[in-house]
Order: sequence, then C-alpha cells, then structure tokens
Amino acid sequence: MPETRVTAPASASDAPKGRASTTVSRADLERRLPRSAPDALRWEPGVFVQQSAHAQGSAFVRGLTGQQTLALFDGVRLNTSTWRQGPNQYFFTLDSRTLDSIEVLRSGASTLYGSDALGGVLLAHPLEPPSSPTPFRPTLQLRAATADVERGGRLQVQSATGQLGFIGGIGGRRVGLLESGGIVLNPSDGKPPEVPRFAEDGRTQLGTGFDERTADARLVWRLSEEDALTAATYLYRQYDAPRTDLCAPPFARFDECLRYDEQFRTLAYVAWSHTSPEGLSSRATLSWQRQHELRIYDRPAFSVVDRGTDDVDTFGTTVSLSLPPLSLAGHPLRLTAGADGALDRVHSSALTRFTALDIELQRSRGQYLEGSRYFTSGLFGDGEWELHPSLTARAGTRIGLVTARAPADTESGTLAVDRTWVPWVGHAGVEWRAAPRLTLLAHVDHSYRAPNLDDLTSRQQTGPGFQFENAALGPERATTLDLGARLRTRHLSLEGWAFGTRIDGAITRRPRNVADCPPSTPQCGASWSRFQLVNARAASVLYGLESNVRARLPAMLTAQAGVAWAWGESPNPAAPPSNPSTPYAPRVPLSRVPPLNGTAELLWAHPSGFAASAGLRWALLQDRLAVADRSDARIPIGGTPGYAVVDLRASWRLGTRLLLGVVLENLGDAAYRSHGSSVNGPGRGLVVSLETTPF
Repeated sequence: MPETRVTAPASASDAPKGRASTTVSRADLERRLPRSAPDALRWEPGVFVQQSAHAQGSAFVRGLTGQQTLALFDGVRLNTSTWRQGPNQYFFTLDSRTLDSIEVLRSGASTLYGSDALGGVLLAHPLEPPSSPTPFRPTLQLRAATADVERGGRLQVQSATGQLGFIGGIGGRRVGLLESGGIVLNPSDGKPPEVPRFAEDGRTQLGTGFDERTADARLVWRLSEEDALTAATYLYRQYDAPRTDLCAPPFARFDECLRYDEQFRTLAYVAWSHTSPEGLSSRATLSWQRQHELRIYDRPAFSVVDRGTDDVDTFGTTVSLSLPPLSLAGHPLRLTAGADGALDRVHSSALTRFTALDIELQRSRGQYLEGSRYFTSGLFGDGEWELHPSLTARAGTRIGLVTARAPADTESGTLAVDRTWVPWVGHAGVEWRAAPRLTLLAHVDHSYRAPNLDDLTSRQQTGPGFQFENAALGPERATTLDLGARLRTRHLSLEGWAFGTRIDGAITRRPRNVADCPPSTPQCGASWSRFQLVNARAASVLYGLESNVRARLPAMLTAQAGVAWAWGESPNPAAPPSNPSTPYAPRVPLSRVPPLNGTAELLWAHPSGFAASAGLRWALLQDRLAVADRSDARIPIGGTPGYAVVDLRASWRLGTRLLLGVVLENLGDAAYRSHGSSVNGPGRGLVVSLETTPF
C-alpha cells in the first residue's frame, strides 16, 4: 500500500508573485533566537520594529504600522476593529516557537486580503505535524537570557499515523527588568529623555518585564490524496506587563504605572483544503478569535486606580479557489477567486477606584462602547496571464463591504455610529524576464482601510497624549507604484525596489485644547497634550528604496545584507495660527517614519552540524518629526539617535536529537533604541537555547 502523507497544503494566503517580499524561515528563527514574533522581523528589508514596552512590538512596513498593515496567521485575519492608531502589541501575541516562517509582503494588498493592507501584510505560518508516519516524539525547549533575566521553555509533542498528524505544546517564560547598554541622550541638548526611567545603575529600565504562558494543538486529517481537514487552537496569556512610557509617565512619580495585567489571545479554527493533480486547489476556513485586555492604571499620589477591560470576539470565514491553467489567445491563464468576512463583537467597561475612600465608580463607557459591532468582508478575483515565456501580466479586483455600529452614550457625550462603506480596489503589474538572470517588475496597487471602532469610538492615553474619537471619519485610500529588479546567478541573489505611495484621507492626529475634551473624561483634561483623529485635508505621500543581496562565498560562507530608506510627508493637521507672523509649515513629516537603516550578516555552516554567524543592525539619526512626534515622550528631543549593534552567534545540531544555540547580543554594549520606542535595546548579554528530543 502506498504511504499516505499527512500534511496540509500551503495556505492560499501565501505572498503573491511579482511583489516585494521576503521570508523569515525556521532556520532564521533558530539561528537568531528572537525574543518574539516582531523581534524576528528586525532583519527584513523595509521593516522596522518599534516597542512601547518590552512585552510589546510593532512592525513598521514601509513606514506604516498598526491599523495600516495586516497580520494573518495561517490565512486567518488577526487584525480586529480595536487595533489602534500607530504601534500596537498584538503581533507579539504570536508565540515564535510555534512558527515555521513569516512572510513579509511590502506594498498595498487589499485586493487579496481586504481592509488595512496599505503598507504591507505579515503572513505567519505555523509548524505542521510530521509528513509521514512518526511515533510519539516529545521535544523539550529551554531558553535563558541575561539582559532581561529571561527563563522559559516549551514542551512539544508530535506524532503521525497513516492519515492523522498532530503537533502541540505548552510553554511559558518569566522575563525580568531589561538591562540596556545605557541611557540614550537627546540629540538637541544632550540630556536624558523622560522615558524610560532607570534604576540607580543607569542601565536597568523600569517598567519592563512580564510573565507569559502559551498552549497550542494542531491536528491534520488527510481525508484522501487530495483533501485535508485541519483543526487547530492557539492560546496566548501575558500577565503583569507594564507599558514602559507610562510606567512611570513623564514628570510623574516613579510609583505611577499603566500595566497590562492581562493580554490574552485565543484562536480556534478549522480549515478544509483540496488540491488536485490537474491544478485545481481550494481552501475554506471557519475561525473564532478572542482578544482580551485588562489594564490597570495606578496613581498612588491621587489615591486612584483606573481599571479597563476590553474583549473582542471575532468570527471569521474565508473561501478561495484556484482554477487549473486555462488558455486565452493561446497563452496560459491562471485564475483565483475568493471571499472572506469577519465580524467583531466588542465588550468594554471601565471603573475608577478611590483607594483612600474604598469607593468604586463604574464609568458609563469603557475605552470602547459596550455592544459595538464591526463587519468587514469582500469578494475578489485575481489573474495571471503568461503573454510570452518572458512576459507575465497580473491583475485583480475586489469589492468590499464594511459596516460599523456602536451605541450612543449620553453621559460621556459619545455619538452613535452607524456607518457603511463599499470599497472597490484593484491592482495590476507586469513581470519581464529581460535576460536569463534578470527580471524587471512594475506594479500598481490601490488599497483601502475603513475607519475601525478604535478610530470612531475610542478614548485612550497614547504616547503623544490623550486621544479621543471622531465618529465622522472617512476611509483611507492608498495608491502605490512599485518598480523592482531581480538578479539571480549561481552565487548571487540581488533584489531592489523603488516605491511611491499616495494616501488620500489619511487618518492623523490633530492637536486639541482642554475645552475640546469630551464630557466625563477627566484623563483628557489632565493630559499634557490632547489629540483628535481627523482625515488629512490633502494627500499624504511616502517614497522609498529597498534592496537586499545574498552571496555564496568560498569556505562554506554566505553573506547577506539589506538596506531601506523611506521619506514621508502629510498636510499639517494643526490649524494655521491666527497670527500670520507665527511660523507654520503647511506640510510636515509623517509620524514615526523610520530613518535610513540596514542589516548585514555573515554565515558559516559545516555539514557536521556546527554553524556560526555575525550580524550587524544599524540606523541613522531620525530627526524628521511629525507634530505628534514632538510631544511623544518615546522620541528623544531632537529625534532618535543612530546606532550600530553587532551580534555573534553559534549553534550545534546533532541530527534530530539536539540543537544548542548561543547568541552574544550587542557585542559593543551600545546604548540604542529603535525610532519611536519607549524601550532601549538590550545591552551586552547572552541568549542561550537548548532543544532536545530524547527519542
């Protein structure tokens, strides 16, 4: 009897051809030993990772992040309607130890993936069960780091029979205060920034550290040679995680702190996939995800503790179908079509406890409005037409439907929301193999992002100040032109891209006065600055260049490097001053656009299982600051200084039984931080990982 392979076909959400993209492989994860899923993206061109806390991380793709980039896990949408403006922590809730790879698609991609995909898409792929009959096999993973006193591990089991395959595990870690290379000084005056706060040694950062628990299970049932059914669940539990720039806030006492006591994500889904020898493939998923947050803001000086709880349940479905190659005018034509939808149900509450009086006051609304609903969906079609062996054209379109519903709250002066959008977007591109080893590419994409519930209803303390809602916001629309070239030889791989993005209706923060604060919102009046979200009056633009190269060298060496530059500008969100002599710029830099930055790595691997590598990450000074950036304590006065950080790595693999990895991070003990971050990077230290399979 022939052997039946137990493996699920690749997700239909893999990065499309002819676009700017890179992949973080499992081998990259094992070599670099990142602290989190966002941390794993630091070496990708066009990606810059910001951290508002040691327990958080947000990837900027071509200068955009948060709501303006889309994250998928095995084709399931992770973005919810409460993802906020700017950086957020939610990609951190993917356990990097359960990932096989992360693809990074740079550029707009709403045709295939829907709302939010303006700057790019992060496609995370999980580990799969064994692909052939395998006896029960446990694996123990242990990990420790010196800079943050991390101690943790994971117990994983996997097995497979003729038709069934399983992989699952439980894990956890405890992370302490993070020791940096020292204080990063303001470029303008040489003084320390207001955040982070440091212990007496001037290196250990207060407001860092957290506890983490994870669990997962994945079962693949091969129904036939062509059909597979997957059932999977992934749990993430994070506890006691302070937000560094608000623990303690600028100019506040050291005991004042905003802490995420609970940051949970639960994902469960089933997926059916079909792949025929003739080239027909399809995939359908049903999913449920719950995102849970419990925030505690303790202000002992005022004998006040604010408590906020938010739960978002997302019910999602996707269907995709790829047809066998057809013939059009004698040339191969490949067509893909699909549909998707996601419904969010939001529960939100807030209370204030006056500790001196032992009284609790239930607020009329939470950060969001209780009972809010948000629905995003669409139908799409995509095609690839091989006009000539050296020329391929690609195009596609999507029609979407987005609705937002939220009740009014009279006590807090919150307006009801009842909005509907029907966006129509598309893309087109060509790929020309100009020479056997040279390919030239051009692509234009029109994508969109409908305002979500965070834009329309939320009230919250952010890095730049207190932000409140605008129920009248319109959608953001981005048009991106990409021009690229790829050179492939036996020993060299070189790729370069130039892009320009125009964003119409970009949602930005406009400064407001105390008199503009909504009712029953004392945090607004007490904040040192206030903002309201508005659509920009004119177009915002982003331009950039990206390049990456990989070369095979003698003596089993490999060298690779990447570099990225982005420049952004938008209309000034602040109203012109009444006094014409007051300086005023009608156009200003876009917020938190990364500086010129890059990476370089030299790798050596021996057939015996020994490997070693060295890596360099660098960035120049970023002093092009938006209006909101100048009031953001996470950004030093005058901008974020440049840096260069070197890591040394070594590993030894003994078949499938043992993998030992060591990283000496920040060899030069540089004091540095990524632009927009509250947290300085780790100082010189060791990261050690041991993975063993006893039998």
